[in-house]
Amino acid sequence: RAIRGRNERVPIVVLSSRDDEAGKVEALDLGADDYVTKPFGMEELLARMRAALRHQLQVQGERPVFRSGDLVVDLVRRIVRVGERDVKLSPKEYDLLRLLVLHAGKVLTHKYLLGELWDAHTDAQYLRVYVRQLRQKIEADPEQPRYILTETGIGYRLRAP
Repeated sequence: RAIRGRNERVPIVVLSSRDDEAGKVEALDLGADDYVTKPFGMEELLARMRAALRHQLQVQGERPVFRSGDLVVDLVRRIVRVGERDVKLSPKEYDLLRLLVLHAGKVLTHKYLLGELWDAHTDAQYLRVYVRQLRQKIEADPEQPRYILTETGIGYRLRAP
């Protein structure tokens, strides 16, 4: 209830040993996206979590898979590919890329990105380091980026499809 009360947009899957209908109805009415009772297999749980994430992205009007040129970002499975190559990102690099994907085509200011990824008082050098690392991993030529574009003095923009 507290998460939904704060208007958080995270999917909630309840795992429980209770299988009574009243308990399920209560959890779903309080804002849960799904309710899984024991026993359950790990594959079923993962599939239900993926479904909850897909549904949440659709509710927010976001596409679960972003494509721009050779760059593919699967927001549900957290998979990033450039052409045929899987790209391994650190959690912070992925969070940065995800923010850029969610706002593709729009300029995101340094202040906004710092506030979302760290806190507004963090030195902008952190952001520059992570953008450089991300470019090294997804750009064919990091010195001449095609995807993550710098808006001098303002911030960064991910090229829209």
